[in-house]
Amino acid sequence: MAWLNIPMPSWFSKPEIKPIVSPGSDAVATTKPKPCCVCKDEKSKRDECMLFSKATDPSSDCKTTIEQYRSCMAGFGFQV
Repeated sequence: MAWLNIPMPSWFSKPEIKPIVSPGSDAVATTKPKPCCVCKDEKSKRDECMLFSKATDPSSDCKTTIEQYRSCMAGFGFQV
């Protein structure tokens, strides 16, 4: 009964999860958040202002909220 000594994966054991790191990538790139995950409040205020603005030029009407969103994104290293 030599086949009994073959290691079998268990349903109850968790496999080891290792992050995939490509050569040449630095640690800063792996810790940088995605642009969709930051400045959510500022983005929703900007979108709300642009959508519901009664002005003929919503971008000039919502300039302060747009600048708040841009400065928030710049704080995370994104250029908008």
